[in-house]
Amino acid sequence: MKNSSHSYDFLWLGIALFPLLTIAILLPVQPHDYWWYLRLGRDILENGAVPTIDTYSSIQAGQPLVYQHWLSAVLLWLTYKVSGISGTVFLLATLIGLTYALLWVLMRQMEIGPRLATLLTLLAGLSGSNNWGARPQLLAYPLFLAVVWLLLKWQEREQKYLWALIPLSFVWANLHGSFILFFILVGLAFVFGAGDRKKLFQVALFALAVTLINPRGLTLWQSVLETLLSPVSNKFVTEWSPPVNLGWQMNIFFAWLILLVPLAVFARRRPTVLEFSLFILFSWLAFKANRFVIWDLFIIAAFTASLMPDFITKFFDRPVQVKTPTINLGLGTALLLMPLMLLPGFRENLTSESIPSIDPQTPIAATEWLSENPEFSGMMWNDVVFGSYLIYGLPARPVWMDTRFQIIYTPQQVEQYLFVQAAQPGWDSYLEENGINLLFLAKTQPALVEAVKNSSQWCEQYRDDVAFIFSRCEPLP
Repeated sequence: MKNSSHSYDFLWLGIALFPLLTIAILLPVQPHDYWWYLRLGRDILENGAVPTIDTYSSIQAGQPLVYQHWLSAVLLWLTYKVSGISGTVFLLATLIGLTYALLWVLMRQMEIGPRLATLLTLLAGLSGSNNWGARPQLLAYPLFLAVVWLLLKWQEREQKYLWALIPLSFVWANLHGSFILFFILVGLAFVFGAGDRKKLFQVALFALAVTLINPRGLTLWQSVLETLLSPVSNKFVTEWSPPVNLGWQMNIFFAWLILLVPLAVFARRRPTVLEFSLFILFSWLAFKANRFVIWDLFIIAAFTASLMPDFITKFFDRPVQVKTPTINLGLGTALLLMPLMLLPGFRENLTSESIPSIDPQTPIAATEWLSENPEFSGMMWNDVVFGSYLIYGLPARPVWMDTRFQIIYTPQQVEQYLFVQAAQPGWDSYLEENGINLLFLAKTQPALVEAVKNSSQWCEQYRDDVAFIFSRCEPLP
């Protein structure tokens, strides 16, 4: 590893994180999932228990379900309750910063210099930025890298901190269903690693045992396996479909994979069996489903650092003599703190045309209108993306469907939703048969909106730039 001072390293870490933190803070909170997690977190704290049946939708009311992300929901709600959307954005940016700081440190330990580690961190961050949504998965990213770091240390016979895998397993299991990746990582290390397998096996058994310390016990594992095999996920959810090379983030991802070939040819050392197995398995997972791309990017960045040829490391990280460590520390600190000026509540003072902190397509105004007009009652059919905010903003009225595809809805129900959304012949009969008296539609549903407007059965009650609300001109009994 290059002999660079701590201040020089800190400066380059700041350079790596500055653009990533800026992007994380400026990304608006999407309407898809975040809001129903707030409702869940609030309900858990108010009732003193994690719900075991659905109370948020009409079509699945009373059906059993497992909220794998219950602790994340509580943390998100507490953050929002204390500091609003600004606090939420700060939390998300902090998680992003911690994640990519861990990745940077991990690559520095693979004998590449700070400049090259910064470049690879930026590439991994930019390529994975489309997976930075305000949802529980974000809390699992730093845990994933912490586990990788501990296992690589174990591989090098440094195992005094290996016990830390046990609390990491416990926390991850209660934060997000991706905790199954913990055991994939540990399993690969056990089979292909070169450390003390007996020690790792003992720690893994304790780590497995503590995953059962959750509100649902063994049922949590059953729920995770059902999610992975869910026909709804595999058929209807884009995250679970194979990735395609569309968008600049995916351009970086696919180009990076291609460039690994010449890097491997000129690599300064052969990757260990464990490193190679991690790369192969997570790349295979990434090609199976979009949602695994972000995890693969972490592995690819570390794998690239281990392969980096000597002539590239020498070009990027020539020896330097640090004469002004105080300046380096000051600049690095400034780079880490400057993005905070862009937090909601501060950035409005910088420009009159501030970037919104909440996605403008969130139906806030329409939800408030419906809350203030309770005379429009009865069963409601809603846009599925709007369902998340409606669960939070209109708790007294169950939604028809929302984005909890993987844990509650059936393939038949999703197909029926798509049938109505496309305004296929018979859509109105379906709504009548199911007693629907109210429609809460998005402007992104043009076929259905036009069909409803042309129907004599429906009267428009509200519209804005985001949503339409229609009620039956003659309500069903």
